[in-house]
This record gives sequence, structure tokens and C-alpha cells, in this order.
Amino acid sequence: MKKQAPVQVGEYSFTILVEANDPDGYLVTCPALPGLVTEGETLDEAFAMAKDAIEGYLISLVKHGDPIPEDKWAMPIRVKISNEQVVA
Repeated sequence: MKKQAPVQVGEYSFTILVEANDPDGYLVTCPALPGLVTEGETLDEAFAMAKDAIEGYLISLVKHGDPIPEDKWAMPIRVKISNEQVVA
């Protein structure tokens, strides 16, 4: 069996978005890492799952020789759409 060497990815910070996912807890995404989605039943579990998912994502990027993207800051903005503006 082939032994795998540890992969060093450095230290990074990423913005995550946490949404209530009733009744299942919290859904977490990361704007800088497309496709990264995880969840947890509590906020603490959601944060731990996000950290684990981000670490796995970065390790995969490094193993494939892909660059680690810059963080994308996300700002929540509420958009109101009235029924008159929706055309079917």
C-alpha cells in the first residue's frame, strides 16, 4: 500500500456564510471556494464542519497543483421583488 505524505497548505482565513436550515440546523457555504457546502445541527458543529471542509478543499487544491484562491468577502443585501415585476 502506498504511504501518503502529509500536505502542508499554510494558514488561511476564509469568509463563510451560515444560514439557518430549519429543522436541520445550519448550512455553511464559502464564496471563495465554489461547491463547498456543509452543515451542522448546532452553530458550533457547523463551524467545525466548515473548518474541516475548508481544510479538505485546500488539501485537494494543493495535491492537484491548483492555486488557493483569495478570500471573497460577502455582504448580505436584501432585495425586494414585487409581484408586478415577475413575468411568467
